Amino acid sequence: MDKIIIEGGQTQLKGDVIIEGAKNAVLPLLAAAILPTEGQTLLENVPILSDVFTMNNVVRGLNVKVDFDEANNQVLLDATGDILDVAPYEYVSQMRASIVVLGPILARNGHAKVSMPGGCTIGSRPIDLHLKGLEAMGAKIEQAGGDITASADRLRGANIYMDFPSVGATQNLMMAATLAEGTTIIENAAREPEIVDLANLLNKMGARVIGAGTETLTIIGVDKMHGARHSVVQDRIEAGTFMVAAAMTSGNVLIRDAVWEHNRPLISKLREMGVQVTEEDEGIRVVSDVTKLKPVTVKTMPHPGFPTDMQAQFTALMAVVPGESTMIETVFENRFQHLEEMRRMGLTSEILRDTAMIHGGRRLQGAQVMSTDLRASAALILTGMVAEGRTIVGNLNHLDRGYFQFHEKLAQLGAAIQRVNGD
Repeated sequence: MDKIIIEGGQTQLKGDVIIEGAKNAVLPLLAAAILPTEGQTLLENVPILSDVFTMNNVVRGLNVKVDFDEANNQVLLDATGDILDVAPYEYVSQMRASIVVLGPILARNGHAKVSMPGGCTIGSRPIDLHLKGLEAMGAKIEQAGGDITASADRLRGANIYMDFPSVGATQNLMMAATLAEGTTIIENAAREPEIVDLANLLNKMGARVIGAGTETLTIIGVDKMHGARHSVVQDRIEAGTFMVAAAMTSGNVLIRDAVWEHNRPLISKLREMGVQVTEEDEGIRVVSDVTKLKPVTVKTMPHPGFPTDMQAQFTALMAVVPGESTMIETVFENRFQHLEEMRRMGLTSEILRDTAMIHGGRRLQGAQVMSTDLRASAALILTGMVAEGRTIVGNLNHLDRGYFQFHEKLAQLGAAIQRVNGD
């Protein structure tokens, strides 16, 4: 098993870094390629991540033709043949996001069977909002033996109010509604940039999705859809991770092609800390002097609030800022596991239910640590750059799900970091 080794304590990141297409956007885009019965779908700016390979295998297992041109970051998909009803368990079980194929399969075939999904061990992350929404559209749902079976001759438009603005449920219901009879209105819908990106692709395919990026989505059902060409939006979480990396190493880094509007909540908190963040023609520049930063309180929220996917990385920044910072996690439970590993490096913190108190500015030392989930992997690597001595980060399968050549990008910015085979 591979490991990342960091020689920390003197790291000061400088230079510029290129951001990939968004993992959280491309997975539902691949699922959307199930819907067209005419033409091919070409996705561009596709990141080379293990989750992308897994989702490719999920849709390929449904009889969609998939050609991943890694050299050009493109995926060509052809769903004009007969689509199977049953998603392949061996791949669905590996990734929670694979549940988003349920809506497209059901909308196209009238029947779908998908196993309960796997993925990061962050809280329970129930899928009841997906199922309630599909039931409101006329689907009959059965759960047995770890499988979800949904059936409907044709879905019907419905008024759906979501108890929580779930990103996955919004994506699933939005795709299902594109081929439904009549109009579907989703209230309290997720507003993330990845929702807007999916709506843009669906509309290129002939769907009629209105209001993406707002609390109310309106989807007017159509009879059929066709293939389209679409470029995946930039990854705001990868961009945010490098912003934090620059901030905590007193760096000066240009994050190329990062979208200011998508990162506004993070930028606001970085500026509150005292980090210089400016918008340039080429992207976002972060300049920092960690000795002059001050502690802050952060509360994760659904977009446009502070993203839960930046929580772990931001707590790493809090660890080097003198004083007591507070992180309140409202989106997922059980998402402070990385703090236990950071304590091995000298972090002092207390956790009370959904709140972590970080006592920052104290000396951190390198240690051997294990990744517990995707974003925790990045947080531990960032902490290793500022800790004195050697840090070894294991269990990198999580990291590869969401970051492409993370260690190489950090090395190009000046980090003393390498990836080695641990066997």
